[in-house]
Amino acid sequence: MGELKTSRLSERNVVEGGLVERLYWLIKLRWIAFAGLFLTVFFVDKFVGISLKTYPLYAAAIFLGIYNLSFRVFLYFLEKKKSAAVPKINNFLTNFQISLDLIFLAILLHFSGGAENPFIFYFIFHMIIASILLSRRASFWQATFAIFLFLSIVIFEYRKILPHHCLKGFVGQSLHDNLLYVAGVSFVFITTLYIAVYMATSISRRLKKREKSLREANELLEANDRIKSEYVLRVTHDIKGHLSAIQGCIEPVTGGITGPLNEKQRDLLQRADMRTGKLMFFVKALLEVTRIKLSRQIKVEYFSFGEMVKEAVANIQSKARDKNLSVKLTIDPGVDKARGAREYIQETISNILANAVKYTPRNGRIDVNVGDKGNSIITRIEDTGIGIPKDELPKVFDEFYRASNAKGVETDGTGLGLSIAKQVIARHDGKIWVESEEGRGTTFFIVLPK
Repeated sequence: MGELKTSRLSERNVVEGGLVERLYWLIKLRWIAFAGLFLTVFFVDKFVGISLKTYPLYAAAIFLGIYNLSFRVFLYFLEKKKSAAVPKINNFLTNFQISLDLIFLAILLHFSGGAENPFIFYFIFHMIIASILLSRRASFWQATFAIFLFLSIVIFEYRKILPHHCLKGFVGQSLHDNLLYVAGVSFVFITTLYIAVYMATSISRRLKKREKSLREANELLEANDRIKSEYVLRVTHDIKGHLSAIQGCIEPVTGGITGPLNEKQRDLLQRADMRTGKLMFFVKALLEVTRIKLSRQIKVEYFSFGEMVKEAVANIQSKARDKNLSVKLTIDPGVDKARGAREYIQETISNILANAVKYTPRNGRIDVNVGDKGNSIITRIEDTGIGIPKDELPKVFDEFYRASNAKGVETDGTGLGLSIAKQVIARHDGKIWVESEEGRGTTFFIVLPK
């Protein structure tokens, strides 16, 4: 029941977020229309020589800007309101905005030639928008409303109830009282709008069905992956317990507690202890990556990012000295506090540094640079090691994957270190990537928000 409730809440959030997104989209389009109307009226009036009622058109543009700004402010306050009625309000608001836009367009057409204006077919754009955002039924209602507005202008101008504003300079004579022209344009207009809505809604419905099926398939995959991870966690935890018991039995024997051992016995037990230790290391890494994948939240706190990196570098200094590797650390003065899971981030950087030491030949170099990028911190770890083959770079963050040339240098390895690193950085809304050239070295980049 809990999972079902969570799923429904998630679906509701997706729907509500989609409604808000479409309203913002309408507002952005309206700002484009606002600017386009001003520029078009100015250009046509000043340079083309077509007679226009400029003052009513400019006034209409100002009205468009005002009511668009009003929608923007209203939507801002609506977003802050957490209520079950918000999706219904947003849906009503979408219908209302499109209807208001159709009225606005009809007013513009009335003051710019009516049926003589070739921009009458701009109604089609609103029909396409309605077909994308609304249901098929609502879209056809919007098309019917647009046709009603258009026919009202045409009929009222034809019967001289409304004054006609002829586009002198564009048409040779006024066409609003030409019955054949008016009837022909109206027929083409009506059929075009209904056909456009039918085609657009058909395509939109297919795309929505496809999106829904893909979303359901993705949710199923996530659920299956979680079940798999939970199974791996249980089995791995049991294996770890058995390995600990085996180590607990071997250590007293090799320590001589149970009596003296001959050379052959000691050698076999030491080899068994070494293999058990390596297997324990692998199991711990597998447990770690599984826990990270299953944990919905990780404990975060503020910590000194610079001090954390210094500790990570200090942890590999002794091994670096054994291979005569030069390790240089540079920290930007602007790098100070960061918020995150300190232990996870330090382990990630330490693991990359350990790999740099492991796969860099003697007398090589490792450079660690921590830079301040305003709201984020970028850490660059560069070495002069064996590098990674170009065709294998996309796979280095995959679970259990090890580069082919790495296996030649070090036979033992879990292939989980970089996978864990990717999981940790992703949980912090950061980015990690690698650049490398085989035989020339490798550079890892980690970007984390402060």
